[in-house]
Amino acid sequence: MNLNIKGKTALVCGGSKGLGYGAAIELANLGAEIILVARNKTQLEANVAHLNTINQVDNSYIQLDFSEIDNVREVITNSVSKKPIHILINNTGGPAPGLISESTADQLTNAFANHILVSNMLAQLLIPGMKASNYGRIINIVSTSIRQPIAGLGVSNTIRGAMGGWAKTLSNELAHLSITVNNILPGTTKTERLGGLISSRQAQSGKSEEQVTNALIAEIPLGRFAEVEEIANAIAFLASPAASYITGVSLPVDGGKIRSI
Repeated sequence: MNLNIKGKTALVCGGSKGLGYGAAIELANLGAEIILVARNKTQLEANVAHLNTINQVDNSYIQLDFSEIDNVREVITNSVSKKPIHILINNTGGPAPGLISESTADQLTNAFANHILVSNMLAQLLIPGMKASNYGRIINIVSTSIRQPIAGLGVSNTIRGAMGGWAKTLSNELAHLSITVNNILPGTTKTERLGGLISSRQAQSGKSEEQVTNALIAEIPLGRFAEVEEIANAIAFLASPAASYITGVSLPVDGGKIRSI
């Protein structure tokens, strides 16, 4: 099985922590050069220093706020002009927990901009380089809510569903170029996002943290939360040559939580 992506460059969004940084580590393990994108400069610098010890190449970072879309376009355009980027990991922090019936227009608009608009813009900027290099992977870290809405995450459920439709459409448009587009649907994973979900459910239900945690685990056939590395392994596989015939799929990595076939 060919998992080697040495000589390839990956742009990893949300690369300061959580699933983004976990994905960056696994891509570096397979030989890729990494460009991390996030807002926290201090953490980005520390992460790049660690990545440099893994793949022995000149990894780098870009400090960006995805809410400033015009600046994102300018900075990424400049980066693409220097070298082609072969792998795009779209990963943006999810909207705050809450009920869709209580969401505001601004919450929905901001979530749409940070996820759909930015992801589409990044793809448009990177596709020419992927085409010229005859290698392209666009991987979106989304959510199991594409298949099965998650209680208490109203805006997130809505926007993640839109991401699913966008990705499937893009995969069809790019297939003739051998550029693949796929979604990873992480199950309940040990990240900061999990803490927010537990707190939200506590507030809604009046239950203790332990009760809410146990209820979440009870929804997972494997009986535990995912480790970041387990999600990252699936991302790295889809980025590799071994996954060249996989496109347009939404792959759950959820311990069996989604109950449909």
